[in-house]
Amino acid sequence: MDSIEKPAKAVLALAAMLLLAGVAHAENLKIGASLPITGGLSVSGEKHKRGYDLCTKLINQAGGILGRQVELIVSDNRSDTATAINQYERFINVDKVEAVYGTFSSRLTFPVASILSKYNMVHPIPSGGALRIYEQGYKNLFYFQVNAAEYTGKDVSNVIKQLIPAGTAPKTVAVVSADDFFANAIAAGLLGQKVVDPATDKEIADLAPGYLADAGIQVVMEEKWPDEGFNDWLNLANSIKRSGAEMVVGLTASAEEAVQLTRALKTVGATPKLVYLSQGAQVEFIESVGNQSAEGVMIHTIWHKDAPFQSTLAGKPFGNADFVKAFEAEYGVEPDEDSAIPFAVCQGIEQAIVGAGTTDNAKMGEWLHARTKENPVRTLLGDFSWNDVGLPVDKSHIMTQWQGGQLKFVYPTGVFEGVSPFSYPKAGF
Repeated sequence: MDSIEKPAKAVLALAAMLLLAGVAHAENLKIGASLPITGGLSVSGEKHKRGYDLCTKLINQAGGILGRQVELIVSDNRSDTATAINQYERFINVDKVEAVYGTFSSRLTFPVASILSKYNMVHPIPSGGALRIYEQGYKNLFYFQVNAAEYTGKDVSNVIKQLIPAGTAPKTVAVVSADDFFANAIAAGLLGQKVVDPATDKEIADLAPGYLADAGIQVVMEEKWPDEGFNDWLNLANSIKRSGAEMVVGLTASAEEAVQLTRALKTVGATPKLVYLSQGAQVEFIESVGNQSAEGVMIHTIWHKDAPFQSTLAGKPFGNADFVKAFEAEYGVEPDEDSAIPFAVCQGIEQAIVGAGTTDNAKMGEWLHARTKENPVRTLLGDFSWNDVGLPVDKSHIMTQWQGGQLKFVYPTGVFEGVSPFSYPKAGF
């Protein structure tokens, strides 16, 4: 009897172990994210993945969320809109995720927003600033940056008016941009254009006279290049030089385009007094163009490693110094905003789940909508609360500038310690 009972008991014990393992696996909290790991947006997409991955790892090391380990499912959408849409559909209907993280770029975020709204999912957006996204009437959008891209120019204008001595500011500007959701949105604000929903012809906003006009700067050149496949950078740079513009605004869809534009301006010997780029805060930018060409280039950002924002992770204080240390230990390089922003999204969703006490997206959305200036979501990017359409309340950009091979923050002044004096005019490329 004993010889029969022992194997039977062993089988039962093994079955119990397998059952427990299956239950434990089933109890993992699945979160899905579709990102452009390959294709034209791959540099930023891969960095977004690192931000999500690191945040997930640290949360799991601290015990998970509501006692459950987080299982992050990341799919490569190849920088393709249709693929991104299909992947979020799969996350919800096949993988049975309980939450999602947003993708990169306005071009992908705009259509994805309708899918996530259809399933009543909370949609935390790391990188999708076009105002059109937030005027579609969706309920649970939460943008983890500063404001709609159309309003970025406000901080550019403030730098010119407040940090450049009177009488020496540039009087003329060349505005060149990718024909891209995000770039077009920033251009609309700078140039004072109307924002129109192309599907309905409804006017969303009238941005006249524009932030450049507000700063007393005349537009002497305006040109767009195709969003994909453009390579005529030298002709574009020569046109900028011939315009005689004292300021160059380059609204690129990627850091690589910022590199190509800067290299071309150097090649043709352009000598603007001020250069503002919408991309270029990444280390790849300065490594590609060199310290001299980058020197004095101004870029807006939402994150800087020295910004003393107080945030939390897994219920404990977690600041930018902690993030930089953890990121360098994990990846061997210093992070930039393309990884800090998705990390902040992950922080926000963790706080929403814990705050709501559930992964029920309706209750998570209610909790996020209830955030205030006094009781915000706390992230590496600072504090967040949102208005009814999902745009952050009372936030402004950190304006940065490459100085001596380092990305220094120069504005706003009088808010943080460590703000560097603004370097002007630019000393060539």
